[in-house]
Amino acid sequence: MGSDSGLASSILRCPGTLPRRSFLRTGAMGMTLANLLRVQAAAHSSGKSMIVLWLWGGPSHLETFDMKPEAPADYRGEFQPIATNVPGIEICEHLPQLAKMADRFSLVRSLNHDSPGHVNSTHTLVTGYPGDLVEMPPYGPKHPNAWSVITKLLGSRHPCLPAHVANHVRYDGAAYLGGGLEPFLVKNDPNNSDFNVPGLQVEHITEERFQTRAELLTRLDRFRRELDTQGQMAAGDVFNERAISMLTSDAALRAFDISKESTDTRDRYGRNSIGQRCLLARRLVEAGVRLVTIDFPYVEGQKAKSWDDHASVWNIFEEMKMRLPVLDQVVSALIGDLWDRGLERDVLLLVMGEMSHTPRLTYHDGRPGRDHWGRAMSVFVSGGGLQMGQVVGATDHKGEEPLHRPVSPNDFLATIYQAMGVPLDTHFQDFSGRPVPIVPNGSPISELL
Repeated sequence: MGSDSGLASSILRCPGTLPRRSFLRTGAMGMTLANLLRVQAAAHSSGKSMIVLWLWGGPSHLETFDMKPEAPADYRGEFQPIATNVPGIEICEHLPQLAKMADRFSLVRSLNHDSPGHVNSTHTLVTGYPGDLVEMPPYGPKHPNAWSVITKLLGSRHPCLPAHVANHVRYDGAAYLGGGLEPFLVKNDPNNSDFNVPGLQVEHITEERFQTRAELLTRLDRFRRELDTQGQMAAGDVFNERAISMLTSDAALRAFDISKESTDTRDRYGRNSIGQRCLLARRLVEAGVRLVTIDFPYVEGQKAKSWDDHASVWNIFEEMKMRLPVLDQVVSALIGDLWDRGLERDVLLLVMGEMSHTPRLTYHDGRPGRDHWGRAMSVFVSGGGLQMGQVVGATDHKGEEPLHRPVSPNDFLATIYQAMGVPLDTHFQDFSGRPVPIVPNGSPISELL
């Protein structure tokens, strides 16, 4: 294990020629990366990156960031609030590390929407358009989500790295923005000792063999371009060269090489899948990746428990006692790391799910739980040049509805876009050729800007 203190400077090197000592696998991966990079030709020069820790299933606000200790017993639950280092801000007792750094994050407690399910709630929050997915395969969103918009308009901050890296995709899609905007998926667990990223690992391949593959890729693209009567592939060679540059440089290899982190750093994040994914996310945005989305919890090949705490499934309080300490450790470590490295203005961190759960407890066979609820939910934001150490909005004494300063999904999206440098008046043509705004209504949250 090493400290890898030279990561930021060394990763800026993106050689266009093939390194002599090693070669990377091409073939189908090269074609995929070329498509991934095609849309980034007109990328804006924004220097911001974003990490999204998505709490799939919808974390209850009453067990996390908007507790109601004075509410009736069938609302307030078992946990108690604790004070933070910002006077007047309290959060759950099972988040003690985060309580020590409330001056480095802000809470939006009044985000609300009317979508009742996981699918339509996700669609509403990440597209700004309420509704479900397209009803025919491959079941993507009817409008491009924020991740696709950011990828389309901003691209990667480094030519040898993907714009968007994810460990899992839920209902992802660019809709009418077209192909090539999908995230670069890293499904392998970085907590494993043999962690690697398929397609980027070094292989013993001769320079002659690699050159043959690269030339074949170029010839195929020329052939496809000649058949394209509309000339839409005219820039194919340029993007293929960028894809090959990404594969042949050591920039991506070094960014994904989590083994370069010190033992203390890896322990601080937590020796588990989520902790190491968050550490990897910090490495990636520091290296130049624009967007990293992390699904918590998601375990490849296993049926992982989510934050969907129905009484018919499990005891919400017992589950929260296991999840919240992990959340506390990984988010506090990530925030501390970003601040220590001077990245707090350049990296926006979001911690959120697609909904919350009912303020009033329900019971099944004696087990307490909460059901779906979008009419009041909390979102955690940190960094990105936003104003920290505050709470925006408030819910009523039972946590059922916003009491003041309600925030809509469009207000929230407008805030993200403005923080990232995406023009809010951007329109794209839908499948019928009609111009459609990325934010149909709403305004950025002024308190955060």
